[in-house]
Amino acid sequence: MSVDLVIHDALVLTVDERNRLYERGTVVVDDGRITEVRKSIDGDASIAAEEVIDGDGKLVMPGLINAHTHLEFTPLIGAFSDLGLLEMMGSMTAIFGRLADDEFDYLVEAGYELAALNFALGGVTTVNSMDVQPGAGAEAFGEAGLRGLFGPVITDLFWDEPVDEQFDRARQFIEAYHDTYGGRIQATICPHDDWSCTRELWERTAALATEYPDLLVHTHLLELEESNTMARANGAADSLDLLDDVGLLDDRLLAAHFRLADEDDIERTAASEASVAHCPSVFAYWNPDAEMQWTPVPELRSAGVDVGLGIDDHYWHDSYSLFGEARQARLAANLKRTAGQYTSMELVRMLTVEGARALGIGDEIGSVEPGKRADLILLNIEKPKFTPLTNIPAHIVNNAGPADVETVIVDGYVVVRDRNPVTMNVDEVRRQAEQAVDRFADETGWELDVGGAEPPGTIDTVRDLPKRGPTRLLSRLALQSVRDTFEW
Repeated sequence: MSVDLVIHDALVLTVDERNRLYERGTVVVDDGRITEVRKSIDGDASIAAEEVIDGDGKLVMPGLINAHTHLEFTPLIGAFSDLGLLEMMGSMTAIFGRLADDEFDYLVEAGYELAALNFALGGVTTVNSMDVQPGAGAEAFGEAGLRGLFGPVITDLFWDEPVDEQFDRARQFIEAYHDTYGGRIQATICPHDDWSCTRELWERTAALATEYPDLLVHTHLLELEESNTMARANGAADSLDLLDDVGLLDDRLLAAHFRLADEDDIERTAASEASVAHCPSVFAYWNPDAEMQWTPVPELRSAGVDVGLGIDDHYWHDSYSLFGEARQARLAANLKRTAGQYTSMELVRMLTVEGARALGIGDEIGSVEPGKRADLILLNIEKPKFTPLTNIPAHIVNNAGPADVETVIVDGYVVVRDRNPVTMNVDEVRRQAEQAVDRFADETGWELDVGGAEPPGTIDTVRDLPKRGPTRLLSRLALQSVRDTFEW
């Protein structure tokens, strides 16, 4: 009897509970699932299979999981790199405001295609993306053979789109895309954050989550100093208290960033079985407050909280490398605290199986074990950079990069073979992205060329900013700050 796929004589890092490493291992895949993981024996190259891959000189490991990201504006990579923080935030908010009015569809579609291509080439087999128009993303990643969780942003204090329309859009997306493309595409519920949502919106979100009990609830939490201030303005003691009040602090919650978490927050998060996505590069690049603590990932993990790694807005810091997030997590934590915050294997687990658990799919993917879906990547380790081949986990998180990924397998199907995408037309994806950026520049006044980028003038940016929602946001924060000062 024939199987679908065999990889033999490879170095296999399983990332199972024992972190087993086979120096010469064989992985057998059939019907999309891993059926065997073991030491190679003579004859494995002759196993009857649809495809047999010689793993000599290759490292097999689970596909990488981008646990928190935003993908629509991928073609704008390089546009924000040299702006100041306030200029970047203003420019980005103005673009988002117009996106909520269904503008820039061409940029969104090209962005998802470009993101799918580059993440696949970099070994990212699963993304968890919160966007304004995620339908194009579900289709792009689904057609590319990748795995993805997608959901539309919901907020009442960030832009001016009517809340009823946002919830209608969320339901329509769920009904259209949840559990599609053979189950590889899943819908999520995405209240944007704890500083731009009212209690009323959180309550409506909780009601939506009750309608769809299988869906992940994906949000930004404890990201900024304003997080707990807004929670108090919403009648709660703090952000976690607010989520607990409305019934969202549970094992379906994925909280991105979690920078402000204190010991009590960590204990409550662990008790609720909620999860966290840590995105170090975006704050290493755009840190709004040098005195703010770094996300307490070691303490979260010690408490039993699943923590995955996310690349967040990769077009804000010009990197598709999820390997780079592991290295940045280590460097930033060691710099903020002291050396030795993570072992290399802990970071590998955050890239893979802990990311899968954070997304609620750890029983399906994230490790190379019999019974798991076959989401695998093969790295070429016969390069001078990997010589001598010692401490494989350290090589992965400190040394490996997207260019080292040779083969990518999702659900048992090869989507990248020998660095060549099987499911995507590289030239067409690039052409669409280039045309989209040219059109965007013409329509908005952005200057985007090989020499750099320049946003429109301040007057144009202010004109495009949403007005009603942000005005309510700022007034609520200001009033609560006064109350806090005088202990009303």
